[in-house]
Amino acid sequence: MENLLKETKFILNKYNIKANKSLGQNFLIDKYVVEKIVNSADIDSEDLVIEIGPGLGTLTEFLLEKAKKVICIELDENMVKILKDRFIFYKNLEIINDDILKLNLNEIIHNQKQSQNIKNVKIVANLPYYITTPIVMKLLEDKLDIESITIMIQKEVAERLIEIPGGKNVGAITYAVNYFSIPEGIIEVPNTAFIPEPEVISKVVKLKIRKQPAVETKNPEMMFKIIKSAFMQRRKTLSNALVNNNIFKSKEECINILKELGIDINIRGEKLSLEDYAKIANKFKKTI
Repeated sequence: MENLLKETKFILNKYNIKANKSLGQNFLIDKYVVEKIVNSADIDSEDLVIEIGPGLGTLTEFLLEKAKKVICIELDENMVKILKDRFIFYKNLEIINDDILKLNLNEIIHNQKQSQNIKNVKIVANLPYYITTPIVMKLLEDKLDIESITIMIQKEVAERLIEIPGGKNVGAITYAVNYFSIPEGIIEVPNTAFIPEPEVISKVVKLKIRKQPAVETKNPEMMFKIIKSAFMQRRKTLSNALVNNNIFKSKEECINILKELGIDINIRGEKLSLEDYAKIANKFKKTI
């Protein structure tokens, strides 16, 4: 850790910059964690890696040595300058100075596969805590032609991502993650592994993208609308939450459908499986 700490401080001093709190910047200084992230991503010489928020390039350096090509997407212009200077002699690096949430990643990946001999595309990132969920949802909902997403995020959010639907730590995002991918927890990362130190513990998770969704539903948009509505009022029963959020016209209608599907009418949304939500969405389409 000491060598990486010295290197990080040297770069910060050289460019006379500090971590940008508004962008959620915390710089990783633990080499073991860096190597664990890279090894977990399982990168080889035929892969394209898209790194989101590379910052000073701590992870980037290791990715460049393993991947055929690395595309860094960085919003902070100060960091872009550092990356360009630091990796000037690498021919397999491309830097995009833009907001990940505004980019057409499908187009970028398609163009890279057309022009490069790429086997697989993998996403690696140390995500800012304040914007984790929107980024994860974009990566999943855009249905990218990728093999995996390996990210370091706040532990509390990570636990929701890797939870089994119906488990104790579920959130609406649990169902989306499990629908599109097979999630796995990799390693917990203490706040001492960063400068400046965040107030929370982090965790690395890997999402292996499924070839086919975990469940079949004729109407996935409706399924996720139902899930979101259930978790907007998670302390209420599923039937009350869905009626209150105008998914069903009346509680009687909702209860009748739940009974027909063999779902407890007093159950809360957090206790349902993905299959349960898929059944409700399919029934909804037929009856409404």
